[in-house]
Amino acid sequence: MATAPPAPAEFLQEVTSFAQQKGFVWGPSPEIYGGLSGFYDYGPLGKLLKNNVENAIRATFQRHDFWEVECPTILPSKVWEASGHVGGFHDPLIECTKCKAHFRVDKLIEELYPDEQVAPADYMAFIERKGIVCPSCQGKFARDIKKHSLMMKTTIGLDIVGYNRPETATTTYLPFPRYFEFFRKKLPFGVFQIGKAYRNEISPRQFILRMREFTQAEGQLFIYADQKGAFEGIGEALDDELPLWDNALQADGKEPSPMRMRDALERKHFRNQAYAYTVWLAYRLFRNAGVPADRMRLRQHAPDEKAFYADDAWDIEVRLSSFGWTEMCGVHDRTTYDLTQHGKFSGKDLSVSDETHKKEVPHVLEIAFGVDRISFALLDIFYNPQDVKEGKTTFHIPARLAPIKVADFPLMKNDGLDALARGIHDGLSEAFVCRFDAAGSVGRRYLRASEEGTPYCVTVDYASKEDGTVTLRDRDTEAQVRLHKDRLAETISALLAGRMQFSEAGVPVTAKGAAE
Repeated sequence: MATAPPAPAEFLQEVTSFAQQKGFVWGPSPEIYGGLSGFYDYGPLGKLLKNNVENAIRATFQRHDFWEVECPTILPSKVWEASGHVGGFHDPLIECTKCKAHFRVDKLIEELYPDEQVAPADYMAFIERKGIVCPSCQGKFARDIKKHSLMMKTTIGLDIVGYNRPETATTTYLPFPRYFEFFRKKLPFGVFQIGKAYRNEISPRQFILRMREFTQAEGQLFIYADQKGAFEGIGEALDDELPLWDNALQADGKEPSPMRMRDALERKHFRNQAYAYTVWLAYRLFRNAGVPADRMRLRQHAPDEKAFYADDAWDIEVRLSSFGWTEMCGVHDRTTYDLTQHGKFSGKDLSVSDETHKKEVPHVLEIAFGVDRISFALLDIFYNPQDVKEGKTTFHIPARLAPIKVADFPLMKNDGLDALARGIHDGLSEAFVCRFDAAGSVGRRYLRASEEGTPYCVTVDYASKEDGTVTLRDRDTEAQVRLHKDRLAETISALLAGRMQFSEAGVPVTAKGAAE
C-alpha cells in the first residue's frame, strides 16, 4: 500500500535527490569546488527535458506567428539605465547582527508567513512585531534594510561598463526599427526570445526555481494603441476556459473561477482583446509545455501591485508539491514605456506610422517566464515518490516531453538477440531519442526506464527471430502489445502525437507474455 504524500519540505528533498541521482540536475555547481549557490548543471536527462520544453515553447509561439530572435546577453550600462534596471532593480537586504548572514527580506517574510501581504515600507515594523530572528543562528537582525543590486556588472573591452542582462525582454526591444522593416512596416507583429539571463541573487535557495544564471523565454507583441480593442487573433481564444483569479475573488478569499475568455471580456476582466489574447497565449504555452490545467491559476495583479507603466498585469501560478502556489509567468501590457525610454536615451525616434496611423510609439504586450521553472514544475508534478510495497519510483512525464522516448531491450545478450535489438535501436534512433539497455533482468530494466520517464519499451525475444515481432510496453499502464518491428517507428510516432491509443498499437499480450 502506498504511503501518504510527503510534506512539502520532505517532498522537495525527495525530488531534488531524484533529479540528482537520475541525471536531470546536478549541483550547486561546480561541485568539485564545493559549489556556488544559484548555479546548476543540467545532466543528460535534464538537458533533454529542458530542450523538449523549449521546443514546445517555440512550436507554440511559431504556431501563433511569433518569430524567434537571439540578442546579446551583455550590453553597455546606458541600455540598463534607460530600462531602469541600474537604478531600480534591487532586492531588500537585511543582515543578522550575530552571524552576519544576509537575507532577502520579502522572501524571508513570505517563507515564514505565506498568508501575509506586507508592503515594502512595512518590512521592518513587521519583523519587529513578529519577533523574526535569523533562521541560521536565531540572532537579531540589524534595524536597517539595504538595497542589493541584482545586476551583474562587467567590463567590455578596456573601460566600457556593461551588465549581463537580468532578463531577455530589454534586449528584444532594441532591434525594433529592424523588426518594423522586416515585417513590411505593418503592425501588429510578434517576436520571442529564449536565452540566458543573470541576477545576482542574495541567497538563492529554491533549487532551480531561483538561480543566478537561468534561461528565460519571453514574447513581445508590438501593436498600435487602437489595434488593441478589436484583435483579430482573439477568435481562437474566445471559447477556451481559463482558471481566472481576479481581484474580486482574491479579496473574497474564493478560489479561481474557470471562465470562457468570451465571458471574461464581457465582464471586463481584461482591458482589451489584444491583452486578453496575450494572457490566453501564455496559458496555452504552459499547457503545451506539459503543465496540467488543474495545477494552474491566472492571478490578476492588484492596482497597487502593478508597475507604474503597466496598464494591466496577470501572473500564471502553478501549484507545486514542494512550494505550493508559485509564480511562473508574468503577462504585462507595458504600453509605450520601453520604446519611449530607449528612444529617449538613444536619441533615436522609435515612433512609426503606416497608411492608417500617424507617427506614434507602439505599445508592447509581454509574456515572460523562466524555462527552468517549467522544467522544475514538470519534475515536481510528475515525479511519483517510491511506493513502499512495490518499490517503484516513476516519472510520469507526458510522453511527448519525455527525455528518452524509447528504451530498447534484448531479452538475452546471446543467441543473436543482442544484435537484433541493436539493429532495431539504430533504426528507431533516427526518429527518436532512444536508450539501449541489456544490463540486468528485464523487470529491472523496465523499472529504470520508468524512473527516467521513458514512455515506451521495446523487448526483442526469441519469437522476434522467427516472425519479426517484438513486445511494446507502455510505461503508465504497464500494458504490452505485440507488433512487427517494421511498424515500430510509425506506431510510436502516432502514440506520441496522440493519433493512436496504446490498445490499438498491436495484439495485446497476457500477463504470461503470450499474445491473445
